[in-house]
Amino acid sequence: MNIVVIIPAFNEENAVGKVVSEIPKQLVSEVIVVNNNSTDQTSKAALAEGATVLFEPTKGYGMACLKGMDYLANTRKEPTDVVVFLDADYSDYPEQMIEMVKPIQENQADLVIGSRALGKREGGSMTIPQVFGNWLATSLMHWFYGHKFTDLGPFRAIRYSSLLALDMQDKTYGWTVEMQVKALKQKLRCEEMPVDYRNRIGFSKISGTVKGTIHAGYKIITTIFKYL
Repeated sequence: MNIVVIIPAFNEENAVGKVVSEIPKQLVSEVIVVNNNSTDQTSKAALAEGATVLFEPTKGYGMACLKGMDYLANTRKEPTDVVVFLDADYSDYPEQMIEMVKPIQENQADLVIGSRALGKREGGSMTIPQVFGNWLATSLMHWFYGHKFTDLGPFRAIRYSSLLALDMQDKTYGWTVEMQVKALKQKLRCEEMPVDYRNRIGFSKISGTVKGTIHAGYKIITTIFKYL
């Protein structure tokens, strides 16, 4: 299968190169880093490790992901079978991608969520609001959509045809939960895979600030209700 990785990145010059370098090269056909209007050397660090670098001037996690998808649809010449989304801050373990994509390769799943709740989490790698927010969001999805996720983790793999069918729209913090909610509504085969999680390199632009935490929490909750 042709597996492509999309990595949204905003001011991650010290981490993104490490992420790209540890992706199993024998597994993937292309690594795409979307520079989301960074003011540092994020692009240079990604290019040095062989990634394809795109530039998205409008800030927003979803905007960066949509930019990567637009590249797949309109620029990439090779076929795409599976897309893996991964953060640029080095909090995930890229080598675990091998296990993440197996259920899709074996035609047992369409969407695989990397669950930090089921894996080993380094102390301090997730804030108390993050842990509570994940619990609340996954509980709401269980109550309203009938499926029990344990995480909204950004490390995830999805069959490309399924991703296109979801018609993703969110441009900011609601991207991950939109994907999971729409996947449930469309009856996709969803699985979770335990993934490990460590303290990120640098400072979080979302969970590291009160404003970012509140905005992300609000967007996640409203997205869950939006698609009821």
